[in-house]
Parts: sequence; C-alpha cells; structure tokens
Amino acid sequence: MTLDELLNQAKAIPSIPRVVSEVTAELDRDDPDPRHIADLVATDPGLTARLLKLANSAFFGLTRQIDSVGEAITVLGFNHLRTLVQAVALGTSFKTVPGVNLEQFWRYSLNTAKICRPLARSLRLPEGAAFTAGLVHAVGDLVMHIGMPDVVAKIDWRVSPFDMKRAEVERSVLGYTYADVGAAFAQRWDFPEVIVKALRHQLVPFEGDIYEPLAGVIHMASWRARAQEMNLDRDAMAATFPDVVAILLGLSLETVLDKDPQEWTSAGELAAFLH
Repeated sequence: MTLDELLNQAKAIPSIPRVVSEVTAELDRDDPDPRHIADLVATDPGLTARLLKLANSAFFGLTRQIDSVGEAITVLGFNHLRTLVQAVALGTSFKTVPGVNLEQFWRYSLNTAKICRPLARSLRLPEGAAFTAGLVHAVGDLVMHIGMPDVVAKIDWRVSPFDMKRAEVERSVLGYTYADVGAAFAQRWDFPEVIVKALRHQLVPFEGDIYEPLAGVIHMASWRARAQEMNLDRDAMAATFPDVVAILLGLSLETVLDKDPQEWTSAGELAAFLH
C-alpha cells in the first residue's frame, strides 16, 4: 500500500479538534495568555468536561475542587495543561488500535516528550513545540496499524515497534515509515509547520540541505525512550547511541542521559490517554 493509499484508507480517523491546535499555538507563544486559552477551551464542551475531570483526578492530588478551565490553568500551569489537552484529543482519536498496546505506546510517547523538553531548552529551541512533537512523533505507527493491520502485523512479527531498527524495516517493506505518516497527519490536524517538519525529518534530521535541530531533538529523545522500554543497560545504550546526530547537536551520551525525567511516566499520567 502506498502512502497516499494509506492516508485515504485511514480517513476514518477523527481529526484533532481545531481548538487543540489553537491552544497549542497559544501555549507556544513567548507569553501565553491564560484568559485566551480558557476562552478557546470553553468553545468545546466535551474537551472542557474531560479536562476538568482529569484536573480533579487523584493523579494531581489537589486539596480543592477545580471548577473552571481558568482555575485549572492557574493551579496546574501551562505544561500540565498542554499535556492534558493533547492527551484528551489523542486519546479520543485513537481509542483502540489493532495490534498495539496503547498503554505502552503512550508511556513511550510521553517519556519521549518529557525528554524533548529539557533537550530543547539546553539547545535554546522552543520547549513547548519540542514537547508536542515528542508526544506525537510516533502517531504514524498507530495510523499504519489502523489502515493496514495485516501488513503491519507482519512487520511487528519481524521487529518490535520499539526496536532501534523499526524504521529501517518499515522503509524496506513499504517504502516509507511511521515518520512520513505522522508528518502527513500532523499537517492534516493543523499542527504548526515547525512540528510537521520536525516529524518528517526526525529519522534523518541532518542530511544534504536538511538541517532540522528540532527533528534532531526528537531523534535523540525517542532513542532514549526506546532504550528505556527495552531495558537497555549503559553498555547497550552506548552501542546504539546515535553518534552522528549527537555530534551535530553538540550532545554526548552523558548529556542526553542527564535529561532523563525525574520520574518516568506513571499509570496515573496515562489515564488521560486511555480513558
């Protein structure tokens, strides 16, 4: 199946609500306006209801009830709000995916996003865009499982979705990878062009005329998150470390490992994606 055929086949996948794209764009500004964000979220009653339910869940351990989006922004902060809004949208779009352990998938994706943020900060790249790009960088894998489950099941049998050589096998079988599919869908979902480009070039961020540092951040963060999923020890991580991308970003193995989350993603955090 060609990429165009896959995209047509997967048209049944709901689009990310425009309000999520607008909220993300506002959060990416140097000085986000909390009132404008609250007004945007309020235009989608379903999003508002789920956002407040999550904000009041046991995961955040708040001592008082949050009754409005504005209050949620004040108490939780922009970073948590970004995660919740995007999690609600993605969880709604991908409720069930054949052949995919969604708990593991979103754990890996959220870990990638968590690593992207400090890496971007250290390189003076936009942290918010880096987090978002990290969170959605592998969504193409879900689209492929939905659009051609039998074909992808055979690829899964050959190599795990979290294996370092996954993209290489996909390209050899299909002629394209989850990165190509994810970029196409991010464009369809009206994500900012900087994120679309980062997704498109995440596997090869520096080649020829391509120079995409944000794609390089995703490349490094996803490598680290995959290593975590596969329980690689330090020697194994050193053997698989993406040296070329790291050198061009000015990073070392120690620098990347230093950006590990204080806490890897928990079951509580995954509730937003799974329920």
